[in-house]
Amino acid sequence: MDFFKKYTFLILAAVGVLAALIFYSLNIPHKRDANVIERGIMTVFAPILRPFSRLSVLGEDVWNNYLDLVNVRRENLHLREEVKALNSRVVAAEEVCQANKRLGLLLDVKNTVKAPTLAATVIGEDLSPWFGTLVIDRGSSSGIAEGMAVVAADGVVGQVVKVAPASSRVLLLTDHSSGIAATIQRSRARGVVKGKGDGLCQLEFTTREEDVKVGDMVVSSGIGGVFLKGLTIGEVTMVKRGEYGIFQTVTIRPSVNIAHLEDVLVVLRNGND
Repeated sequence: MDFFKKYTFLILAAVGVLAALIFYSLNIPHKRDANVIERGIMTVFAPILRPFSRLSVLGEDVWNNYLDLVNVRRENLHLREEVKALNSRVVAAEEVCQANKRLGLLLDVKNTVKAPTLAATVIGEDLSPWFGTLVIDRGSSSGIAEGMAVVAADGVVGQVVKVAPASSRVLLLTDHSSGIAATIQRSRARGVVKGKGDGLCQLEFTTREEDVKVGDMVVSSGIGGVFLKGLTIGEVTMVKRGEYGIFQTVTIRPSVNIAHLEDVLVVLRNGND
């Protein structure tokens, strides 16, 4: 009872509004012209209904904006996935393009080498200060044997030293135990290219009287039968003639960038062929 006493006015007002709305709606179908009661109801309740109408419009706008935001978020997620897919395709296409360039350069070398060759891919490396080797994905099942020369598009890489059925280990020309008979291309001075470490080589057993200058190109001489004659080895970067001794010190930078090497050619012949 206390509740009804406390909210009597509000309850009566709500009942009156409801009754008026029902009466008004029941009379709408019967006649177009509003009577005195209807006009009175419209006049009284118009100021009350106007804020409700505005609130309804505002609520509809808020809901529509929320749906738009949901759709935009869904569309953004879809676009992000499409961008990721496109980026993956671009990266894959660039890799294919780079591979085609490398294989094209190898093909040029293959056409100049006067011996059968086999393309291989570098799958491992050991470039420590003590050893310099690479592992390629071709082995005895592909016809590779120990002692075969390995070259790249830029020049000599090294020599096969161990062979498994599906892979082989290549001793790099920069390894201390490597040795390649070589010639200074300009002056024809001879020597043996030995690995020096740190990615460099040196030309040994070249006498002081031989004409060697910085910038000279060094190529394989063909002596020994492992490396074909005329393969590029590197460029002379330093020449030092001491006061004593009969030999000069010649430092060579290899033409092949071993750190970035991915594809090579194995010359299918050895020193006994």
